[in-house]
Amino acid sequence: MDIVRVPKKKWIIDLFGFDESQVARSFPQIYQHIYETVRPVRLQNREPSRKKNWWLFARSNEELRAAIKPLNKFIATPDTSKFKPFTLLDARTLPDAQVYCIASEDAWILGILESLIHQTWLKKIAPRMGKGNDLRWKPAVVFDLFPFPDPNPEQKEKIRELGDRLDAHRKKVQADHPDITITGMYNLLEKLRAGEPFTDKDREYNDRALVATLKQIHDELDIAVLEAYGWEDLKDEGERVKDEVDEIILERLVALNAERAEEERNGLIRWLRPDYQAPKQAPATQQVLEGMPETEAEVIAPVEQQKLPASLAEQFTAIRNLLRTQGGEWSVEQVAAQFKNASRKKKAIRECLDLMVSLNILAVHTETEDSSPRWYSAELQQAS
Repeated sequence: MDIVRVPKKKWIIDLFGFDESQVARSFPQIYQHIYETVRPVRLQNREPSRKKNWWLFARSNEELRAAIKPLNKFIATPDTSKFKPFTLLDARTLPDAQVYCIASEDAWILGILESLIHQTWLKKIAPRMGKGNDLRWKPAVVFDLFPFPDPNPEQKEKIRELGDRLDAHRKKVQADHPDITITGMYNLLEKLRAGEPFTDKDREYNDRALVATLKQIHDELDIAVLEAYGWEDLKDEGERVKDEVDEIILERLVALNAERAEEERNGLIRWLRPDYQAPKQAPATQQVLEGMPETEAEVIAPVEQQKLPASLAEQFTAIRNLLRTQGGEWSVEQVAAQFKNASRKKKAIRECLDLMVSLNILAVHTETEDSSPRWYSAELQQAS
């Protein structure tokens, strides 16, 4: 709520890094408060470490703290919301369980995430929740699998400037008018884009929320991001309907995802924050190799069973590569049999298979003899 509305400026008690005696000596009023309110509850907890360290959060999130610590700001988005805004937060702010964090202060990343390209991807594959069927930004599905463009410095700087403008515009509107919400802005933006007539109430809201200006910034940002991907042909939709453009964007993103997966198998990883993610890696690995012929990705079947990875993103890649290599139709059980210790992960395998169907990577055959679905590569089917 602090992201989509004006923050309430509330504080929490975070005693990470202090032992009990330090808290008692340095912050006696806080110590007494949590001794009386927190400690009795924690002493009933079945987890020994939570009883012992009763003054600390149940989870310290040290990895997140370490990633944010060198930054002045970081990008954040609410887990569940009708629209999916991204904003830059002061790095002294710690996101709670309902806020996802991208540990970067670079507004070019924010610009990509706010663009038509990422929002189209998001609306297609993100899970939804609640009465409003609101989008959930689950990183393993939405972020880890999303292929960023490889812009030149001028393109990146343009996206960065527009990302900053977008974030600053919305924050200024909300600071000037605390009753204006992100949801309200984007509800009116949808109406403006659809060409629907404004009511008197809409016009009054637009005068304060400056939604027409918001639309202008988004339009410029979408063009800049399309140019960064090299998809200038989509800048002018012409006679194409929106659904057709969305489908083209999704097809291209899936193809780019496959290209990036092949690059990573060959050792080229396009880090978004190389100084933090790969500090010991030579900068040359971040550049595209010049003069290398473009070849179709060749996926070689493993000579022995491999362990099914733990993360959804890695599971997605492993299963996709298996089906692209082998051909034929596969049941969940047959896929599981190709990996070590995968018999208990059939639910995760099924989720990956269904996700690939939604992205048109796989197709599914449901009319089988035993009535259990079979998945197969849509690419191989089209080629045949």
